[in-house]
Amino acid sequence: MSDQPFSELIPEGVIGFPVTPFHADYALNLEGFKKNLEVILQEPFTTFVAAGGTGEMYSLDREEYVAVVQSAVNVTEGRMPVIAGVGYGSRIAVSMATEAAKAGASALLILPPYYPNPAFEGLAAYCKAIGNATSLPMLIYTRDWLNLSAEQAEKLAEEVPTLVGWKDGQGELRNFQRIRSRLGERFTWIGGVGDDHVSGYYGIGVRRYTSSISAVAPKLSILLHEVAAARDEGTLAAVTDKHVLPLYNLRTRCKGYEVSAMKTLLELRGLAGGPVRPPLIDVKAEEQAELQAILDGWKEFL
Repeated sequence: MSDQPFSELIPEGVIGFPVTPFHADYALNLEGFKKNLEVILQEPFTTFVAAGGTGEMYSLDREEYVAVVQSAVNVTEGRMPVIAGVGYGSRIAVSMATEAAKAGASALLILPPYYPNPAFEGLAAYCKAIGNATSLPMLIYTRDWLNLSAEQAEKLAEEVPTLVGWKDGQGELRNFQRIRSRLGERFTWIGGVGDDHVSGYYGIGVRRYTSSISAVAPKLSILLHEVAAARDEGTLAAVTDKHVLPLYNLRTRCKGYEVSAMKTLLELRGLAGGPVRPPLIDVKAEEQAELQAILDGWKEFL
């Protein structure tokens, strides 16, 4: 692991979450992925995650995963670090971590394993196996069923020394505050539920968040960080109400829309999105008009 503190490797600001574009036949659209990244790289993001949840990591085969991570590293050319998602079970996650390290990724994002609600000891062993596979710093993503107590978080930190970042995917600020209070500077803290939670995260002192909007309207993501960090509550509320909540209201209508809505917006903008792979589903045809209206409202950020 590098001697550079993770908080310096990933400074305060916005972490981008690009999609993984597919062609109409679900084949990987690697060229589209590269072109999309160039849009993200025009803005001062701190880093981005290749093949994360928004990037449909769980739908990629081994060759596709390696191609996505390698392409991300190649396109950035050192302009910003690349975080690679890893998951499934311990054996597959170890293989992914090893491949990501070979490709030049700077850190790993641990997604919950395939088996829901395992005993804590099993989850810890899963994280330890990934941590032992490379020297890369790692972040844990507490999404879906993975919801740890402050005591469990402290135990995990003791058992996995390369686990240095915490991406909150629950949005439950009370428990998040308890964990942060107990662990302090042991972890770099990241708000990970979405752009609609920036006000809450920054209100409790978090200064890094992961953005889905970054894939489509990077300038809007950056603005959210800037006004939230400046504690400009009026502007933050106005921007959130006008530009963020309409999207997130649509995204919550159906499981999977958190990805397919972003892909549709990319297509409407003239970038690469394509369909989502099953079991995720695409937005309905009649909902594309709503997304077009949202995109029209983002013109100043495009």
